[in-house]
Amino acid sequence: MPYVQRKPSGEIAAVSDTADALHVEAVAADDPELRLFLHKLSSTPGLADTDLQLVRVLEDLIDLLVERSVIRFTDLPARAQEKLSARRSARVSMRSLDLLSEQDGQIL
Repeated sequence: MPYVQRKPSGEIAAVSDTADALHVEAVAADDPELRLFLHKLSSTPGLADTDLQLVRVLEDLIDLLVERSVIRFTDLPARAQEKLSARRSARVSMRSLDLLSEQDGQIL
């Protein structure tokens, strides 16, 4: 259960997954005010905005290094191999679901 710290105005100021001296009020995980606070937090500009873009760059870089035999896919840690394989599968699945999209005015 999340615990919140409030501003003097009553708005949520911070959230913690454990109770402590600052985060004393327990709120339901689906509390609308908590959801709004988390949404605002996630939409704050910063490094997080570029994380997803960087993930794709790193995937492409790894693919290029493997393709040019600089590294072998099996050189990567097992967890990294699993995650990269899962993302590749997800991208292939998404492409196969896009068969009915329009491209240059034609249905594929």
